[in-house]
Amino acid sequence: MQYKKTKLKHHSEYLLNHLLNISNEFNTCCLLNSNDFTHNKYSNYSWIFALGNIDYISYNVKDSYNSIDNFLNRNLNEWKFAYMSYDLKNEFENLSSNNADSLGFNDIYIFVPKFIIKAGINEIELEINSKVSSKEVANFKNKLANISKLDNKEGNISLSFKHRITKEQYIESISKIRSDIKYGDIYEMNFCQEFYVENAAVKPIEIYKKLNEHSPAPFSSYFKENEHFIMSASPERYIQKTGDKLISQPIKGTAKRSHNNNDVRIKNKLQNSTKERAENIMIVDLVRNDLSRIKSSENVQVEELCEIYSFPHVHQMISTISAKVDNKLSISNILKNTFPMGSMTGAPKIKAMELIEKYETTKRGVFSGSVGYIDNKGDFDFNVIIRTLLYNSKTKFLSLTTGGAITYLSDAEQEYEESLLKAKAIFDAFGRK
Repeated sequence: MQYKKTKLKHHSEYLLNHLLNISNEFNTCCLLNSNDFTHNKYSNYSWIFALGNIDYISYNVKDSYNSIDNFLNRNLNEWKFAYMSYDLKNEFENLSSNNADSLGFNDIYIFVPKFIIKAGINEIELEINSKVSSKEVANFKNKLANISKLDNKEGNISLSFKHRITKEQYIESISKIRSDIKYGDIYEMNFCQEFYVENAAVKPIEIYKKLNEHSPAPFSSYFKENEHFIMSASPERYIQKTGDKLISQPIKGTAKRSHNNNDVRIKNKLQNSTKERAENIMIVDLVRNDLSRIKSSENVQVEELCEIYSFPHVHQMISTISAKVDNKLSISNILKNTFPMGSMTGAPKIKAMELIEKYETTKRGVFSGSVGYIDNKGDFDFNVIIRTLLYNSKTKFLSLTTGGAITYLSDAEQEYEESLLKAKAIFDAFGRK
């Protein structure tokens, strides 16, 4: 299907704010926002906004991967936008997800948009799917023409999050995980805890704006699918395909920034931390193994090992692993061998996921899943859903989950504090200290 393309002359920041406001009028939308992080050399766009849907699939059933391929083949020359739940793991391994779920997201949702606005380095382009009626096109262009230069920032948004588990319960779980590591069941596991707000009568767009203002990140996203909302300040890429090249960029290792002379010392301490480097390298090995399992993959290599990337509130240790694959390889083949991403599971991967189900108290759902796009050439880019607020507007339930990698060297108190540090970066945007 052909897209009608038009160059736009609007100021990028004003236009993005305006599009967020009018996205309320659509049942489905997806914003992928790189926040102009200049050190992200693999980024193709400043931001992409997809609105409305021409076609879509949503599944909570078995055989999702075949459904993905069928849908993508049906819309081969279209742009597609998607979220994928962590629980897709149950599709290809004998695993389960029976913990409590208060959000009710689908396991996967993919849509072909009516309108796409892409902000590149030097230009902004509107693409309109040729199936959209002339009346709807005229209506949308009229709304674009009425752009306001005012940011219309919401005032203070106050949210009071509850802890799903106590500190004592968290520390007890870490002790049990360390025992599993001691006896050789696993050697690393990602363990998470949930924070939540009940009866949260919030405006998701304003939540996203506030979150993005407070914690701009290179894989930020806003996704609306009917009553389900994803508001993400993710710093992490899951996987990107460009032609015949795949890259994955797992994060393991976090340090709170200091806005004084101590910041360089903190960064260097993270760079040289034996524990953090060990955790990162374990996941690098897992990702290398995942990429090597993909059909026809070759030349798997580590392009960056334990590099430190700096964000407004934290320093992160990030590695980059790449591989070459057949350009015509189906995305389901890649997903089956790499999803969920190793940074959110542990190693060995299957056993780690079994223990995640055992020790965590809530279903992960979309958390530690992924949001991204597949373009009309078959290239794609997906993030890792962390540093993310999830919301169900029907039940008014708002959720945030954070965690980290547990190894035998882990100190339970320090792991708990690191989990709170990641949550605090979100809490502080909404009045929680």
